[in-house]
Amino acid sequence: MIKNIDNQACSIPRHVAIIMDGNGRWAAQNGRPRLAGHRAGVKSARRVVEACAEARVETLTLFAFSSENWQRPAEEVNALMRLFIEVLQREVSVLHDNGIRLRFIGARDNLPTILQKRIEDAENKTAANSRMTLMLAVAFGGRWDITQAIRQIAAKVDAGELKVEGIDEAMVSRHLSLALYDDPDLLIRTGGEKRVSNFLLWNLAYSEIHFTDTLWPVFDSVDLASAFEFFRQRQRRFGQLGNQKEAGAD
Repeated sequence: MIKNIDNQACSIPRHVAIIMDGNGRWAAQNGRPRLAGHRAGVKSARRVVEACAEARVETLTLFAFSSENWQRPAEEVNALMRLFIEVLQREVSVLHDNGIRLRFIGARDNLPTILQKRIEDAENKTAANSRMTLMLAVAFGGRWDITQAIRQIAAKVDAGELKVEGIDEAMVSRHLSLALYDDPDLLIRTGGEKRVSNFLLWNLAYSEIHFTDTLWPVFDSVDLASAFEFFRQRQRRFGQLGNQKEAGAD
């Protein structure tokens, strides 16, 4: 349970996205195999999900496996797929009992059949929950997301259902993976790297970005509180001048 964040005293982002980086380096620093780092990362994810739910975050999106991660050694990829299946089997009931809705974004057709089935079952079981939405990005890439949106729109144009002149930013957004959700207010990246790594490229356009050197397996409520404090101090202008936003607030 999070004790470092007072929801009344600071501005809590409605949608938090996290690039969970550093599992492999944590394992190397501790003389353990990479899979041990990923297992430790699952424990960190559990802590953060609980903390965000306690802080009344509405949506939490975790970047679990990217489109580019398929290029890793087959042994590691296969181990990660087995870990996803294991975690779903163990954690879904706990999430459900705590009112968490589970959703997945990404090219799920590329996943093992058994994992696709577990994902579908998890989404169906938790569909009516409303305390918080936990979004897991698996086999996901920002370029893939935009590409599949373009294909869907192009198909509608080809079928005569849509004119090219009718394509605007709102329409593109409606065909992206986060179509039913607000864009992330805050992106957190752990592990010290300072890039978005082909994550939610369209949706991060005006997200505040907090980088931390903390490796994901040891990221805790203190680190989350620091990220939320960073967010609280930001002035979100969305392309306007600061005095315009202040005037709008009146």
